[in-house]
Amino acid sequence: MEISMLKSNVGSWGDQGDGTYINPVLNADYPDSDIEQVGDTYYMITSKQHMAPGMPILSSKDMVNWTNVGFGFNRLTWAPEYNWDRMNGYSFGVWAGDLAYNDGTWYIYQIDYNHGLMVTTAKDIAGPWSEPKIMLDTSYVMDDPAVYWDKESGKAYIIVNAGVKAEHADEPSPVNTNVIYEMSWDGLSIIDDGQEVYSGIGAEAAKIYKFNGYWYVFLAEWTIGDSSTGLGKINKKNDRKQVVLRSSESIYGPYEKKVVMQKGSHFGHRSASQGALLQAPDKSWWYMHQLVQNDVDPFQGRVQCLEPVEWIDDWPIIGIDENGDGIGEPVKRFRKPINGFPIQAPLSDDDFNSETLGLQWEWNHNPRDSHWSLTEKPGSLRLKASKLVPSTEGYGPKTNQWTNSDGSCSDFWRACNTVSQRIMGDSHGVAVAKINVEGMEPGQVGGLARFGGVFNLLGVKFCSDSNKRLFYMNAQAEEIIGPIVESDSLYVKTTNNGNCAFFEYSFDGEIYQYFGPKFKIEFGNWTGDRLGFFTWNEVESKGYIDIHFFSYDYDGPKG
Repeated sequence: MEISMLKSNVGSWGDQGDGTYINPVLNADYPDSDIEQVGDTYYMITSKQHMAPGMPILSSKDMVNWTNVGFGFNRLTWAPEYNWDRMNGYSFGVWAGDLAYNDGTWYIYQIDYNHGLMVTTAKDIAGPWSEPKIMLDTSYVMDDPAVYWDKESGKAYIIVNAGVKAEHADEPSPVNTNVIYEMSWDGLSIIDDGQEVYSGIGAEAAKIYKFNGYWYVFLAEWTIGDSSTGLGKINKKNDRKQVVLRSSESIYGPYEKKVVMQKGSHFGHRSASQGALLQAPDKSWWYMHQLVQNDVDPFQGRVQCLEPVEWIDDWPIIGIDENGDGIGEPVKRFRKPINGFPIQAPLSDDDFNSETLGLQWEWNHNPRDSHWSLTEKPGSLRLKASKLVPSTEGYGPKTNQWTNSDGSCSDFWRACNTVSQRIMGDSHGVAVAKINVEGMEPGQVGGLARFGGVFNLLGVKFCSDSNKRLFYMNAQAEEIIGPIVESDSLYVKTTNNGNCAFFEYSFDGEIYQYFGPKFKIEFGNWTGDRLGFFTWNEVESKGYIDIHFFSYDYDGPKG
């Protein structure tokens, strides 16, 4: 069996090929999006925490079909915990950002919760991007920056979620303070002490707009006990609504407030908020936003939906007002904003014939560059095994957060150079890879990984009896050791039907056998399920595996 690059273009979500789309248009873990339009192209950034490269960049001609462009951060260079020899940055790193274009320069702003507000710039959206510069430390900011250059006044502004007010610190539903700072016109420095403009329960993800004589601040905010959407069964903050502030006087207010979108009927428990306002060539308005977790965590992560926007009395109504209460709800199927462009999707399949790693792949923390190669065996991705980082303070994930209470399942989380990509869709997916294990050394394990909130591994272990054996490990570090692998190559397959997944293996790529139990894939630590490859060595940093191809079929459009 060899990789097939020809797949069906139309699926159960995204572009339907008939002038309509089905939400989510991007049914994968591309959270915290922001979008900037330059010319006839829309550019999107999304967060991905400790993964490297960080801050994926995508582009679209029609707001529906998105393809990979690059990354804002080639490596997470501003702190040692994101490096391969520490791997102590789990859940942090690259959070929600803001993408902006001004006077011929691209800007990405983002806040690392542990290190502050930073900015990187580029002349080309594809890079290279500058080394990030810290603008404010963590005593002033928590997350979610957004900028605005006011051409009329010649002033530049940035709004941030400054965190929980001290007087609300002990409340179960903390109130966040949003502060506007003035920036230098070049967008690289803060030049005043800031001014609070709004506080609300979990209020964050602000975006600033100005038109028709009004300043607008779009925010996501939690509500409690709201009868319009029903009480949460688990989370009493039952809906994270999209709200808009409006002022005719100043960017600093005073502001009126209106709820403009709530979760509606199409996506069950999942709230709809946090995104970017867009305009099509026909002057129609649109809004791209994420679906967030609520009572039930979404195993595929936080996905992106596109909504029509109607303006009534200078207020936006996002989606369709289903019940006439003046508040929009997300649509399921709708006409595309722009026609005439082909169906596309982010990259997934790979035959590893390039000298550069495909833009669909990301490393778990910064990689050890000496321990992977696309050129040592052309047509393969070679992953070389390292010993695990120490299971001590300051190394690897924090106990109880990404491990069992005794840290017993942390081996996978302490193995550098795990490379992976997002799953696509939520109903069905099948991934197949061919792995050569000829170069493995005693003490080494390597193979295919599924991981998000938990991990499950299928591969080969070079055992103490000097045999290479089939190997499975689950999130509790429970191993199943299987038959001897006598061939140099192994085909590995994983299938998910909804959140239920399983592994199979084959020696000829035709006849597959199940190995290991069925398992549940889960969202966790703000991460949806991922597919990728791992290796480590329990004895010494020796041995390698070669991945010949990765093929992925799923229930959505293929690029």
